[in-house]
Amino acid sequence: MRRRLLLVLACTWLSATGLFAQAYQPDWASLDKRPVPQWYKDAKFGIFIHWGVYSVPGYSKKREYAEWYQYGLNHNDTARIRYHKAKFGDLTYYQLADQFKAELYDPAEWARVIEGSGAKYVVLTSKHHDGFANWPSQATALAWSMPWNAGVTGPHRDLLGDLFAALRKTSVHPGMYYSLYEWFNPIWLNDKPRYVTEYMLPQMHDLINTYHPDVFWTDGDWEASDTLFHSREFLAWLYNESPVKDQVVTYDRWGKGIRFHHGGVYTPEYQPDLDFKDHYFEESRGMGFSYGYNRAEDSWDYNSAQSLVLALIDKVSRGGNFLLDIGPDEHGKIPPIMEERLQQMGHWMSINSEAIYGAVRWKKVSQGDSVKECFFTYSPERKDLYVLLPRWPSGGRFVVRDLALPAGTTVELLDTKQALTWKAVGKDVEIRLPAFDPNRMTSEYVYVIKIHSINNK
Repeated sequence: MRRRLLLVLACTWLSATGLFAQAYQPDWASLDKRPVPQWYKDAKFGIFIHWGVYSVPGYSKKREYAEWYQYGLNHNDTARIRYHKAKFGDLTYYQLADQFKAELYDPAEWARVIEGSGAKYVVLTSKHHDGFANWPSQATALAWSMPWNAGVTGPHRDLLGDLFAALRKTSVHPGMYYSLYEWFNPIWLNDKPRYVTEYMLPQMHDLINTYHPDVFWTDGDWEASDTLFHSREFLAWLYNESPVKDQVVTYDRWGKGIRFHHGGVYTPEYQPDLDFKDHYFEESRGMGFSYGYNRAEDSWDYNSAQSLVLALIDKVSRGGNFLLDIGPDEHGKIPPIMEERLQQMGHWMSINSEAIYGAVRWKKVSQGDSVKECFFTYSPERKDLYVLLPRWPSGGRFVVRDLALPAGTTVELLDTKQALTWKAVGKDVEIRLPAFDPNRMTSEYVYVIKIHSINNK
């Protein structure tokens, strides 16, 4: 009897401490059961930051990725080769690291601007496919016969760590992007298994153990299988033992053929029409087309604040997140047009964020076929439905189709908190709106109607 009591007490203690919890196994059947952290699902809006040696040239043709500059130089991209020769002469891409000074980099200012945009998390490139590390990675010395990280060349500082420290003084979650492979890493080119075990995996463990990111966004997955990358084993460690095992968000880019099939959050890229009703997702895109800063893009290549707000709303209405990229220059400055867009989005969010944060997909995503009349989001916590209008309705009324409301339901204009009258018209609801008053309305781009206390069925 005494032994049984001791066994029960031991099991109770193990369960309470989490040591008796089922561990995630290094196979997709187990790993795919790991839930997406709730903080991230509530956040909805994040900022991607592509920044590195490629920011020194900051160039590609329009509709191309400027962060692929080195790849273009080595694959007969005549536009990049011509530009490089004219601007840098005989300097190699690797020698451009000396010009990546980041002398105007102010991480506290970045954090202020990002928090002001309404974004709740950041994904900074720890390294892109060129292999340059934005932190003092000792692993780079194993592969490169030259300084190839920000701690020993260019900025001579820990760019990643400095931003993380600044973000942790705000409400914004710090995260990082990491490319699994590197285009021209000598070890990768000659011995891929050795690259993974002696270079890539130690780097990833270093990043997790040193910086404790809330987001770990992998890429470069198409070059090898998840077996070669040891992705399943790494994820099992990340979920079971790492210092961020409970809160870290991961994605689906872990090896050839894995994307959209396994992993945490699915990652459409400039694919706004993809819909993953049964799996959490996050679409990413730049403000223009390139992720990295591209000097060839003009003001009309950048999306307007309204189109970016609509992109955010579209993702939230579908039940996902929106990751919007900015590309700072080699000096460490966020281009003014990008900063302005963040400020404009932040103004809209300061008025309408309750229709975004914590919202889920309603039974209908939107209304209207070729032209969207409205989008819908829903708060399961408050049981409120939000009707988001891309333009102010003409005639002072808006009809929500196929909606039945109980008598006495409260409807209001979220911006002014003004009560709105409504009536049932057949199977629809007609909402009356006041004449547009620019002296009272502070919101722009999209106008939000809030319908209180309605079931999502």
